[in-house]
Amino acid sequence: MELNSVSSTSDSFMYNIERYFTPYKYGKPVLTGSGIDGAFDSHAVDCPFVFSHNNKFYMMFVGFDGKGYQTGLAVSSDLIHWEKLGVILKREEHNGWDKTGAAGTWILKSTNNLYDLPTIKKVDGKYWMVYHSYPEEGYEEGSAQIGLAWTTDENLLEWHRLPEPIYSWKDGDEWEKGGLYKACLIEHENIYYLFYNAKNLEKGPWLEQIGVAMSSDMIHWERYEKNPIIRVSEKGKWDSRFCADPFVVRDNDKWLMFYYGYGQRHAQDGIAVSRDLINWVKYDEPILRSGSEGEIDEGHAHKPAIIYYNGILYHFYCATRKFREGDPARNFWDEFRCITVATSRPL
Repeated sequence: MELNSVSSTSDSFMYNIERYFTPYKYGKPVLTGSGIDGAFDSHAVDCPFVFSHNNKFYMMFVGFDGKGYQTGLAVSSDLIHWEKLGVILKREEHNGWDKTGAAGTWILKSTNNLYDLPTIKKVDGKYWMVYHSYPEEGYEEGSAQIGLAWTTDENLLEWHRLPEPIYSWKDGDEWEKGGLYKACLIEHENIYYLFYNAKNLEKGPWLEQIGVAMSSDMIHWERYEKNPIIRVSEKGKWDSRFCADPFVVRDNDKWLMFYYGYGQRHAQDGIAVSRDLINWVKYDEPILRSGSEGEIDEGHAHKPAIIYYNGILYHFYCATRKFREGDPARNFWDEFRCITVATSRPL
């Protein structure tokens, strides 16, 4: 599959980049782990994906229970107050390559436009979700692969998975041999694009970078030969170790990729811009920074999910800080991990 690449210059791309900033942090969780022993989200919630469906807002998210990842769904009328509906990808549903769990990260949308309300799209009468799964129990244990699930259920609660991965590190280059992470799936001009981050080592001080693959059917994928398209920066920069969790949308003639970077201490969200979905220019600094000591995101402010509604840009993200007595859930490393939001204007 051939794509026409377009050269880009950073000066013109970064003009008025501030329009995508969300400086007003809500400062409180909008979704937390349950803290209930045996629940899919007993330890933490992670990886938000927010969209509109049947005149309601939905958030797909990942729950962690100390053993692995399962996918949940929540609903809201105002993007702030969320009610969990249940688990939509469960550990016990499969006994194959994804038997330890499934982390759903994206449902194919009907629009890529940043300023359109994002609704989900049917292809062949079905809604389609990408997810990843690790082969071993624990926190990101082993080299993950990417799978595809579908549903015809308008309540979005009953999903079915394809029997085999659609995308694997086993077919990749050295930079992705440690496994694949959170994927973003879009369709543009009858081509599907799968953006994903991968790590070069399963253990140790690995690097995470972002690549892309193309497909005509969502099943058979061709890697871009010059991956990764978003690379880590030099040592000492805010994204010198990780560039991860891509979230791709369009603003007129520009494509935007929100992603998170990690250097030495904090994971923070950044942005890159492209004309052609292949050649990207990164903004030099984070656009959403970790918080001060004591704030909900004093550890990390990362894993972006973006939605525009009623003149306000909502930037959902995963926030971490040290666990405190009274927190609803406790993750590994004495961490409190939740989902919160920042906005372009005060709420």
